[in-house]
Amino acid sequence: MSGCLEYVECPRCECIDTVAEKRNLIASVAAGILFFAGWWIIIDAAATVPSNDDFKHAYHTCGVLSTVAFFMINAISSAQVSGDSTETGCIGQTGARIWLFSGFFLAFGALIASCWILFGPYVVQQCCDDNLWPGIAVFLQNTFIFFGGIVFKFGRTEELWE
Repeated sequence: MSGCLEYVECPRCECIDTVAEKRNLIASVAAGILFFAGWWIIIDAAATVPSNDDFKHAYHTCGVLSTVAFFMINAISSAQVSGDSTETGCIGQTGARIWLFSGFFLAFGALIASCWILFGPYVVQQCCDDNLWPGIAVFLQNTFIFFGGIVFKFGRTEELWE
């Protein structure tokens, strides 16, 4: 019974080869759409709830930190982190690892802070008369920017750069 599907072959689709050739393009566009959607959501929340009592302007700090983390994570190539690069840059391999760790630290910190903003003031305390949209928007913004950074960092291949 263990070999009943052993000789079954699936036909290979030729479109997969063209997708593999355009991997960097697809990953870059997907990351850009996620980044744009995150900022678009928070702009919508700020426009629909302009009062500082319902949506504190300090909550935008999470999105700014998430954006800084996005750039920090993607400023370092994987070759610099692993030490395979011929050019170590001005900070070297250890500095690149610290920079990447700091970027991920900021990204996770912003994501956790956005969870706190969603559940602290909006879900538990009910600060805004059952209007959860600003808290949801802050969380979605940081989630989309975080996953946009992950897609942009790990979705592309650096072999095509050389």
